[in-house]
Amino acid sequence: MPDPQKKEDELAGTEQPFVQHLMELRDRLIKAVIAIAVCTAVLAVYPGPAALYDLMAHPLVASLPEGAKLIATSVISPFLVPLKIMLMCGFMIALPVVLYQVWAFVAPGLYSHEKKLVLPLVVSSTVLFLVGVGFCYFFVFGQVFKFIQGFAPKSITAAPDIEEYLNFVLTMFLAFGLAFEVPIAVVVLARLNFVTVEKLKSFRGYFVVLAFVIAAIVTPPDVVSQLALAVPMCLLYEVGIWAAQIFIKHTQAPADDGTQATEP
Repeated sequence: MPDPQKKEDELAGTEQPFVQHLMELRDRLIKAVIAIAVCTAVLAVYPGPAALYDLMAHPLVASLPEGAKLIATSVISPFLVPLKIMLMCGFMIALPVVLYQVWAFVAPGLYSHEKKLVLPLVVSSTVLFLVGVGFCYFFVFGQVFKFIQGFAPKSITAAPDIEEYLNFVLTMFLAFGLAFEVPIAVVVLARLNFVTVEKLKSFRGYFVVLAFVIAAIVTPPDVVSQLALAVPMCLLYEVGIWAAQIFIKHTQAPADDGTQATEP
């Protein structure tokens, strides 16, 4: 007859690591939230939520007719929208810390050769996401708003709502930030052996079509923004194929290098 005490000890032994993982996950999440809160608090002091929104709205305001301004159709929009912008900026500044906490949580369960892959991917994914957001703000916004205003009839006075503009900015930032993560996705898929590098190369033509379809869905219906999203995605796909070959070569497990030790 099995000993109930022994069975209880076995269950306790299996539950304890799970509880420890939950506690570690909680600690990692708390550290990530604290990093976001600290960055947001610094931005609240300088330059402040209102200045941040003015900076975010600059590409649109610069393309509007002289004297035109954004409007607020909700009573609390002038208060909430700048706070949302400040929180978004705080998250982007704290993104390296957030991704590091993710890496630190999964690292103990990885082999040494897998850890060589994760840390460069965390750094590169952070850089690529911020580059995508910067590309959208400094290049795409200006070109898109000029293109749209060029088609506006003279009888129309443009007065965009600040909350609608915030939603547009968040959508575009997310679209371009994720689009610039294409090399990361390619490297991960190839390194985890979901696809081979040869398959990725043969998929080039299909990916070009897919990139333009995605650009047509997530961007405004204008040629400028669609090309600005689709063309970098195609170029970054090629970068991902090149990077995948390097990562696969330098992050192989000792048993995967194709050589076997010979006995004396």
